[in-house]
Parts: sequence; C-alpha cells; structure tokens
Amino acid sequence: KYSKYNYSKTMKWSKRGLIFAPSGEFGWMNTHAQVPVPIEFNGNIRIYFGTRKVNTESKFAYMDVDINDPSKILYLHDKPIFERNSKQGTFDEHGVIPAAAIRNKDNNIMLYYTGWSRRTSIPYGNLTGLVVSKDGGNFDRAWDGPVLTTKWNEPYSCTSPDLIYENGKYYMFYCAGTDWLEVNGDLSHTYDVKMAISDDGINWIQDGITRVAQKDKYEAITRPTIIKIDDIYHMLFCYRGSNEFRDGKNSYRIGYAYSDNLFEWVRDDTKAGIGPSEEGWDSKMICYPYLFKAKSNIYLFYNGNYFGKGGCGFASLE
Repeated sequence: KYSKYNYSKTMKWSKRGLIFAPSGEFGWMNTHAQVPVPIEFNGNIRIYFGTRKVNTESKFAYMDVDINDPSKILYLHDKPIFERNSKQGTFDEHGVIPAAAIRNKDNNIMLYYTGWSRRTSIPYGNLTGLVVSKDGGNFDRAWDGPVLTTKWNEPYSCTSPDLIYENGKYYMFYCAGTDWLEVNGDLSHTYDVKMAISDDGINWIQDGITRVAQKDKYEAITRPTIIKIDDIYHMLFCYRGSNEFRDGKNSYRIGYAYSDNLFEWVRDDTKAGIGPSEEGWDSKMICYPYLFKAKSNIYLFYNGNYFGKGGCGFASLE
C-alpha cells in the first residue's frame, strides 16, 4: 500500500561470469559454492560460501578475490573455517551456510549463518546463528543457540538474513517461514521477508510484520540483500514457486523492492534488471543474491543452477 513516492529507475546489470565452481579442491570442496557472502578485507574482497564434501552437509569456506576484478581469485583457503555443531539437538547440527557479514564497532567480523537440523514431520528446520572473528579466518561458536529464532507469530523458520547499520542500530531483513505445503507428494517450505532491529547485533526485536509479501501462498522469498544508493534503499531477493522449482519453470529468479525508510517497501520485480542466461551455469536458476559496494563499483554476487551446485558468479551495476 506504500505510495509516498514512485521510484522509476530499473537496475541494469552486466554479467561478468562464473568466479568459482568446486571440483574436489583439497579433498573436501566437492560441490557447491553456495550463498556467497563478500566483505572487504585487506584491500580486496573475501567471499565466504557454503561447500560440501558430500551432498547433504555444508560447511564454511572462503576465497579472496581482486576488488577491481572479482573474477580473479587471489587465494582459496584449504580448510573448513566453520562446521556443523557436533551436539545433538542443536539448531545447526546438520549443516551451516553463511548468510551475511558486517564489521562491528571493534572492527571484528560478525558472520551470520543459517543452521540446519533434520526433522521428522518436515524435512528440516532452519534458524539464524552468529559467529565472530577478529582475523577473518577463525570463527568460534560462542554459544549453541540461534540469535534469530521462531516465536508466536513466526512459527516456522527465521533465516538467510542481510543487515544494514544505520543511526546506531542494526536492521536485519530475513526470510521468515510462512507454511509447509504438500505439492505433488513433496513438502515445500514458503517464506516472506520480515525485519528485526538490534542495538548490538546479538539481541534482536522481531515484530513479525511482513516487509515484502509473497505473490501467493505458494511463493517462497529468500536471501534478501540491501544496499543504499542516493538515499534510497534497494533490496534484491530470490523467489520461486512450490512446484517444479528444482529444475523447472518455477525455479528461483531475482526480485526487487525499494524503500526510503527501511520499514515500508514497494515490490517491483521488473526493476531487478537481471535474469537467467540463455545457456550455461545460470541458465535454469538464478538465486542467493548479495549486493556489495567496492570502491566505486557495485557488485552482485549470486548463484546459478541447482542452488549453487555449479558455483558462484557476479555482475556489476552499470
């Protein structure tokens, strides 16, 4: 219903290609470079991502790329930097995937992540955790619980966030589960986008208000990412249907919303300015976007086919 103004510009992206697709590096990077999370590091860009030795368990890895040309890999770390929790019953006992990174007032890197746990009545549960690093490469689990979790008006999941620091507060946008739907004999999770606010990045107030709504009950919106340009907040996210979305017509696409106050958003997917290629690694699916400003450039890091199984790439804003 928000109609304070009508932002008419459309983002225009130039695809720059694939950066990295795992192929057995170090004996444990066998598949996926999933959900790329960039942060400026020592004058270049460090990208955290989820990768797998086997198909069902993700762990953190990272690579450093050139800040002027992210297609140039400068360094690929040879060991996992963060893995699933070994304690039974924890929210992240079956896998971890990075989601967002930001530096705090002490210049430490706060890395938010999605933790996965298998369930019986549904395939999985997923919530948001946090680890902190002083050097950008060593992350320790300070506690076993999530920092963003379900509550009375968000009963299913809270995950895949991005955040922005404005006027002394952290504003986090994340996908909140709306339902589990049975479609063609399979259960499919659906999400919308909600917001939480924090003074310290650890303790969050969740108001349960939908900020970007689903087009219908079958749509899943995930991995919102935020950037501020000329006093306008721009959000990209990926969305899919609940039927034939793994490798079909309802696979992930990139959507767009804008706001001038962080609280009220106008969704207009036609302004996203990027879609699948006609062929290649991102021809069937385009997902898990992350907006990142590097010097005078604005990059979009993202995954392609099969939820990042084929690697991650990037585009630049014209």
